[in-house]
Amino acid sequence: MIKPLTIRDIEIGTGIPKIIVPIVGKTQKEILSDAKSIVEIGAELIEWRADFYEDVRDEQKIKETLHVLRLIIGDIPLIYTIRTAAEGGQIQISGPNYADLLNFIASLGDVDIIDVELFKEGLKVDQLVQDLHAHETYVIMSNHDFYATPNKDEIISRLRKMQELGADLPKIAVMPNSSADVLTLLSATEEMATKYADRPLVTMSMGGLGSISRLSGEIFGSSMTFGSAGKSSAPGQISVSELKQSLLAIHSSLDKS
Repeated sequence: MIKPLTIRDIEIGTGIPKIIVPIVGKTQKEILSDAKSIVEIGAELIEWRADFYEDVRDEQKIKETLHVLRLIIGDIPLIYTIRTAAEGGQIQISGPNYADLLNFIASLGDVDIIDVELFKEGLKVDQLVQDLHAHETYVIMSNHDFYATPNKDEIISRLRKMQELGADLPKIAVMPNSSADVLTLLSATEEMATKYADRPLVTMSMGGLGSISRLSGEIFGSSMTFGSAGKSSAPGQISVSELKQSLLAIHSSLDKS
């Protein structure tokens, strides 16, 4: 049975899937401007995709930007993500440097959740999870396939592996090449949520073809979904306003059934 996770008053794992809105600005000015806009539209969680940041390797500038970002967003939970090129991101970084950067971020205390890639080369994933937890930071462990959708058993296997490695929030995003691929992702999510998961999951089928997966989490077992505020971080993201309306409509329908 899935045990809900509460981060700064946001309960993840019950009811309507919580909406995460990404910040993908390249400069400090863009990042902080985007943050103000995202706060105004009522995001439940914010993800800083720091791999887009032009000073992503400058610890002092990261520290300054992160401090002001926290002041702007107040008590909204913040996810820090360095998406590597191997998983569709903007940066190439070695395993040791990746771990050092994430540990540095955790030590600052301004971030609530840090994204750790399951298959990052040269990385002792379990050790990094332990280190981040020691800083009282939650871990969302992720895997992205921008080309295809693995079979159901493989999707479940990866999510279970994340859970075994100590991830607080296992996450997988895959690319469908057919409507059947979308069904595969949804079926894997449902089986993982009902048979194996003891913590909230995040799953999605990307692109327009997979958009239904971003709306149906409450039915199949995905506890969070990504919405855009003008700038998206992955194909198929729906605007926050449309996402809120759709999620609420589904929730209301479920309440009546």
